[in-house]
Amino acid sequence: MTYEEIFSTIKEKFKDADVSSITEHLAYQFNIEGEGEGIFYVEVKDGQLFIEPYEYYDRDVIYFCTADTLIKIMEGKLDPVLAFTVKKLKLEGDIGKALRLKDMLKGNKKK
Repeated sequence: MTYEEIFSTIKEKFKDADVSSITEHLAYQFNIEGEGEGIFYVEVKDGQLFIEPYEYYDRDVIYFCTADTLIKIMEGKLDPVLAFTVKKLKLEGDIGKALRLKDMLKGNKKK
């Protein structure tokens, strides 16, 4: 897959995430490694979700993983905590805010 295909797939899967109950500002950067390498960010601000194909400098967390791992997490086929435990997902930043990603994905209607 190309970076553009990966970003499009992830954006489509994230768009149905329920962020209505998130009152804090969250900014995640995803660094895709390997095939389709690239960077994008997901931000929750004022109850809205933004997903853009850019680096985000004021981020709370940076996730590092392959596109395959990220897509499995988004589809609910791989728990992000398990992915971190088995070293398929690495992160830098605020672990508390990192765990909020799982909450966001629970509200994702497209599995």
